[in-house]
Amino acid sequence: MIVLFHPRATRTRNCRLPLAVLALAAVLEGREEYEIVDGNLEDGPVEAILELIDNHPVELLGISAMPGPQMVAAMETSREIRRLRPHVKIAWGGYFASLYPDAALNARYVDFVVRGQGEDTLLELIDAIRGKRAFDTICGLSYKDGFGLHRSNPERTMKGPDSFPWSPFHRLPVKKYLRPSFFGKRTAVHHASIGCPFNCSFCGIHAAYGREERMESPQRTVDILKHLIAEYGADSVQFYDMNFFLREDHARELCDLMEPLNLRWWCEARVDIMSRYSDETMAAIRRAGCTMIFFGAESGSDWTLKDMQKGITIEQTVIMAHRTRQFGIIPEFSFVVGNPKDPERDTRETLRFIRKLKRINPDSEIIVQHYTPTPQQGSMYGDVDDKVSFPKTPAEWASKQWMDFTLRIDTSAPWMKRKTKKLIDNFEIVVASRWPTVQDIRAPRWSRMLLKTLSAWRYALHMYSYPFELHLANQFIKLRKPKRESL
Repeated sequence: MIVLFHPRATRTRNCRLPLAVLALAAVLEGREEYEIVDGNLEDGPVEAILELIDNHPVELLGISAMPGPQMVAAMETSREIRRLRPHVKIAWGGYFASLYPDAALNARYVDFVVRGQGEDTLLELIDAIRGKRAFDTICGLSYKDGFGLHRSNPERTMKGPDSFPWSPFHRLPVKKYLRPSFFGKRTAVHHASIGCPFNCSFCGIHAAYGREERMESPQRTVDILKHLIAEYGADSVQFYDMNFFLREDHARELCDLMEPLNLRWWCEARVDIMSRYSDETMAAIRRAGCTMIFFGAESGSDWTLKDMQKGITIEQTVIMAHRTRQFGIIPEFSFVVGNPKDPERDTRETLRFIRKLKRINPDSEIIVQHYTPTPQQGSMYGDVDDKVSFPKTPAEWASKQWMDFTLRIDTSAPWMKRKTKKLIDNFEIVVASRWPTVQDIRAPRWSRMLLKTLSAWRYALHMYSYPFELHLANQFIKLRKPKRESL
C-alpha cells in the first residue's frame, strides 16, 4: 500500500481539496492500493497513518508540503512515523522539497525527494523500491545512496494535465471541502494548468517547475467542473493556476463553455496579457462568472519591474485597474516591496502607485508583501546571494526566525532599513483597514465601518506612523487576511 499524506496547513473551516495529493492519487488509481490522509480533516494524522501501517504492508509514505506551517506539520509527522515505524520509506514532494531538496534530505526521516511534477516520478519510485529499476534512472528524484550521500537526478520534462487521469474525488469526502467563501456557499478549487513560462527573478515557481506552462483543455476543465456541480453541489470555484489566462483564444473558448455553469470564480492572471484582450473577450470572461482576478502588479516602479524580470509595466497595471472596473470584476493587486538595490525608492514609488490604483478603481484589493528571497536557477533577485544563507534542515526552517521569514512576518532583510520596513507594515494596515477585504464573509457590518472610520483620516493625510488604534482594532475584530491565507 501507498499512503499519501497532506499535512495540516489551515483550520478545518478553511480547508480546500488537497489537489497535490489528489493528482498523485490519480495515477495510482486502479494500479496500486493506496489511502489518502488529510491533516486538515484528521484530528490525529499520526494515529491514522500508524493504523494503516499496522493493517497493511505500507511500502511508501508520500508527503506533499508547502513552506511554512505545512512543512512543520510534515516534519513532525515524518519524525514520529520514523521513530515508531522505522521500516517505512518516506518521500517528500511539493514546493518545499522542490525548492530545498538538500535541506529535506538532511532530515533522517526523509529518504526521497520528488522535485517538481511528481506523478511519473512517484510511479517510477515505487518500481525502484520494489527492485524493478535503479534509483539513478528516475528523473526528478533526489535521494540518499548506500553511503548516505545525496544524489540528484536530472529534471523531469513536465507534462500537461491532459496527460493524466482526473482526480479520484470519490476517495475523499468532497462535500467537507466545499466551504463557504465570498464566491459562493460551496466553493471548490481546481488546477487547470501547471507551471509558469515567465522569468520573474523573485519567484520560486520556475525554480520548482522550470519555465513552461502546460494547460488543460477547456473541455476537460468544464467536464470536471460539471462533475463537481452534479455530484457535490459546487456553486463556485477558485482556480489555483499561476496564469489562468495565458492565451486569449483559450480563455475565450473556456469562458464560452463555462457560461452555462453559473459559477462565480476567482483566478490569477498577468496584467500584460489581459491588457491586450479585446472588450469582447473581457465581456465573455465576466459573463462566465469571473468575480475576482489576482494580478501580480509587484511594484509601482518600471525600473524595479525590469530588475525583477517581471515583463510588465506599471501602465499595464493601470489599464487593468480601468478595465476591471469597466467590466465589473474585482482586481486583487499584489505587490512585492523592497527592491534590494534601492528599497527606500521602491517603497516610496510603490505606495504612491497603490494610492493611484485606489483612485482609479476603489474596489481594488491590495496585498502588500516584503520581498522574501527563494533559491533561483542563477542569481536571486537583487543579487542577494551573499546576504542570505538558507537553513540546512527542516528543523531549522521550523524555528521562529525562519517561519517569520517564510510567512513574510519579519524577513529581517539586511538591505532594508528598519524604518522602511515599518513604513510598509504601517501602510499595509492603514489600507487594509480603510478598505477591508470583501472576501471576509464572516465580518459584521459594524466591524468594517469601525475600521474604515478609524483609518480614513490617516489615509487622507498620508499619516501611517504609529497606527496603534488600528492594531488594537484588528486584534479585536480579526478580519480575514488574504495575504496570510494565500501563503
